[in-house]
Amino acid sequence: MKALRGEDFVTRKITKAVAEFELGRTEPLMLGNLESLRDWGSSEDYVEGMWLMLQHRKADDFILATGEAKSVRDFVIRAFEHVGISVEWQGEGDQEQGINRKTGQILVTVDPALYRPKEVKHLLGDATKARLQLGWKPRTTFDDLISQMVNADRAHLHTKTSQESSWPKQAG
Repeated sequence: MKALRGEDFVTRKITKAVAEFELGRTEPLMLGNLESLRDWGSSEDYVEGMWLMLQHRKADDFILATGEAKSVRDFVIRAFEHVGISVEWQGEGDQEQGINRKTGQILVTVDPALYRPKEVKHLLGDATKARLQLGWKPRTTFDDLISQMVNADRAHLHTKTSQESSWPKQAG
């Protein structure tokens, strides 16, 4: 499975930064509202649900969701934990920072410019109808999703780094 999303998705922004920190990144990851709650799910699970909808005897509306809301902060913590980094939070609001508990390196800062003024703070779906009528339920857990995404970014960056280091050096 290729677990890469576009870099404009906050999940991808986080997992890419985590992979880069493993390779020596020093610039903090800038995020907006750490408290935004989302029903994070896997596209593979959702595509399976869409396929089941198409197989259903009668056209109908269904909601596909995990039924669990986790914050952007939760996503950040779990992504860094996946690579063995423990994040400690210091400060409040716009001054809050995520710090590497072991080294003291600033990993995450809050940038008010990244807040979305019309953002819904809490998005959570109820897939009961899909479960009862289609037999659908998500198989990918929150932690599995993060692991897949971080590992995909690690592999992507490793490939990119390997290709860059294998280019012939120009004589100068």
